[in-house]
Amino acid sequence: MNKIVPFLFSFILFSSYSQDSEFQTWTETGIKGRVVKRINYGIDLTSRFGNLGLETFFPQATLNYKVTDWFKPSMDYRIIFKKELSSNYDVSNRINFNLNFNKLFERFSVGLRLRYQYSFNQLTGANYQAEFDKAYRIKSNVSYDVKNSILTPSASIEFFYNPSRGALGQRFTKMRAFIGTELELDGPHGIEFGYIYDTSMNLPAPSTRHILNLSYVFKPKTSKKKK
Repeated sequence: MNKIVPFLFSFILFSSYSQDSEFQTWTETGIKGRVVKRINYGIDLTSRFGNLGLETFFPQATLNYKVTDWFKPSMDYRIIFKKELSSNYDVSNRINFNLNFNKLFERFSVGLRLRYQYSFNQLTGANYQAEFDKAYRIKSNVSYDVKNSILTPSASIEFFYNPSRGALGQRFTKMRAFIGTELELDGPHGIEFGYIYDTSMNLPAPSTRHILNLSYVFKPKTSKKKK
């Protein structure tokens, strides 16, 4: 970790000078709970604020199934509202199919997520965008539970792959890195905040976003059946 973090920040600074940059704030609020044994649900709303104000927001519903402690496949459905220069919002529907792997090593947690996202009606027409159109995504993450502290710092990196056969298809088109921390609070509340570095790659006009990310989740306790 001591070697990765300085390298990541050096890469970020170098890329910022060579590409168009934008600063954004992303917020996420949601609730998570159990449907039945081994099946959990999640409902959340993500809002993204940039130069145009509220540029993108999407509600999402998630179901995940616990196969083992380290393997939990899941599926997400979201409706995406994206603001155009005309101030109108285009609407798209998307499904994510996820394979989630996670392993604990004492206080370390290491994870891997493989995702295929399928868009019903892409927002951008002929202009492919990795976030909104069909894509394969590979994300790895690590977190550390600090002893006698409410902080659980974490870091992740994700790559987006365009599977289409167009002129700019069949290549990695985006990289997204995150570094931040979760606050371990008493009760059913969860808060996480951090910094996201989001940059396009292998494209003719690369762009970069520097993002402040804030998230809150409510996890109600599962009621136990009385004997």
